[in-house]
Amino acid sequence: MNMLCRLAFVILLCGSTQATASDSSELIASLKQGGYVLVFRHTATDHSQNYVYPFKFDDMSAQRQRSEKGRDMARQIGTAIKERAIPIGDIYTSRLNRAIEAGRLISGREVKPVDALTDSSNASASGMANPTGANAKAGQAVRQLVDAPPKAGTNTFLVTHKTNIADAFGKDAGDAQEGEAFVYRASTTGAAAFAGRIKPADWVAKAGK
Repeated sequence: MNMLCRLAFVILLCGSTQATASDSSELIASLKQGGYVLVFRHTATDHSQNYVYPFKFDDMSAQRQRSEKGRDMARQIGTAIKERAIPIGDIYTSRLNRAIEAGRLISGREVKPVDALTDSSNASASGMANPTGANAKAGQAVRQLVDAPPKAGTNTFLVTHKTNIADAFGKDAGDAQEGEAFVYRASTTGAAAFAGRIKPADWVAKAGK
């Protein structure tokens, strides 16, 4: 009986994984029609580098930068988006270079850095490691960008930080992976509706099919 239970659990787990992959595939395909806002956590950084506060936006030596892994990840996401012919409208990013660079590599275009997406943890290591969604003001600023409908036939891209994502969408969003996107379906009559999450590997897998 125990063996049967274990077998049933494995079958259920596989089914759940396949359903998740299927949902991700459908969501990525739906982006071709436009009308979505994608909120990316920037891709991987070099954690051997430190950065200082108050932020010095024009001083690269005072900021933690993309790692080569992070640059490769952003390029791969960007290539997948281009291969899928997903239309991109406005691209807003944090004012920190790691988000600006990720936004450029993902979109293949210039970006618009804004305060609303800039690291709300204020360079606090504890804040970045354990985002609780406690900064309501920062979260509201992100949600205003999410709720703004994209230009007709396009998707808006936002590139920000884990803490800002948790502030906007709650502490359960504090597990956002580097390069992961939270996707919202825009509305002309109210707040955007959550549509799903796309992990970096999902883009690559779907583009390769």
